[in-house]
Amino acid sequence: MALNLEALADDAPAHIPLLVPQRQALAGAPGRLLKFHAPEIVFGENSVAEAAHAAVRLGAHRPLLVTDPGMIEAGWPDELLGYLRDAGLDARTWNDLTPNPKDHEIAAGHEFYRDQGCDVLIAIGGGSVIDAAKGIAILAANGGNILDYEGVDQAPWPIPPLVVVPSTSGTGADVSQFCIVTDTARGTKITILGRALVPDITVIDPRLLTTMPEWLNAATGLDALTHGIEAFVSLGHNQLTDHHALRAVAMVFRHLAQTMERPNFMPARTMMAQASLEAGLAFTNAILGAAHAMSHQVGGMLDLPHGVINGILLPHVIRFNAEADPYPYATIAGCLGVPESRGDPFEAALALADRVEQLAREVGGPRGLGELGVTEDHIARLAHLALRDACMSTNPRPAEELQMQALFRTAL
Repeated sequence: MALNLEALADDAPAHIPLLVPQRQALAGAPGRLLKFHAPEIVFGENSVAEAAHAAVRLGAHRPLLVTDPGMIEAGWPDELLGYLRDAGLDARTWNDLTPNPKDHEIAAGHEFYRDQGCDVLIAIGGGSVIDAAKGIAILAANGGNILDYEGVDQAPWPIPPLVVVPSTSGTGADVSQFCIVTDTARGTKITILGRALVPDITVIDPRLLTTMPEWLNAATGLDALTHGIEAFVSLGHNQLTDHHALRAVAMVFRHLAQTMERPNFMPARTMMAQASLEAGLAFTNAILGAAHAMSHQVGGMLDLPHGVINGILLPHVIRFNAEADPYPYATIAGCLGVPESRGDPFEAALALADRVEQLAREVGGPRGLGELGVTEDHIARLAHLALRDACMSTNPRPAEELQMQALFRTAL
């Protein structure tokens, strides 16, 4: 689908990069082999019906439609169920789900999937719904407890076919090889990572974004921004991910606030849908960094929206990482037209952090973790768990426990 970026936002500066500046090759990695994981993607308004056709192509007879109460209220699952019936499919619906999907919820969803004799999985909703569907799929193929599969490639058997229809503009779960689940006993989030978790087909209809609550629109937009920035500076970045990461960052900066002001303005919604998609393609292949490692712990402990936490943490992580290497952040700042990018790279990185902070405030984000209920008493535990998170393996600057504690403290 060809998009005229300039025509979609006539008052926005022309800073969406089309060419990625040359970057220094990763140390010791000349000529390394690259892989780029991505599902089949259907993109455009009124594309929801394509999810039914996709399920048929994947061999569905009795698909399980995974969703949540908010989506039911918005009416989108009913629309999709109509298309599934028209395609001759005997769909079942499961929506007993809360934000930040819990281990016991995924177990219940798998039991429903098994008892109903379902085959293909279809997720329509935000990142929590999509992660829940992935978790159900893991258990359908491998059994056991979802917490058994924490880490990389721990699920040996391939999952059932998976179609996803995202309703938010930011999580990237619709294209990623990640599944994030709340471990309720430990009060933290676990990361399950594997190529098999990339959905078979993702259907992105920007209409679904118009029914997001304002706070969720802001949260998922800030999540997409974090995905783009962390993917670009990640130790796992490559020339196949850099372009998507930079474009995503630029599109979020140009269009997120516009969607808050004009919720039903479809050109801006379409661009945010594309920003989410491109950020997802970047981070699922480059992986992420300290902002996500930290956010997973706060969200798991307090059951809070992931993107809201990212919006608080990202500026502090940029400043921390830039002390070791400011150049990737200076590149991002340059692509956004930040004036400081014409000077010292470290100053450019600090200016980028300030711009991120400014955008987060503009869309209603909290000023610090303290507003969310995090206290000094939580810091030692949060820091310890964050250092064990898989996303820290690709953060461009290593951290020790005291440094991680200090980083959490600056974000209070």
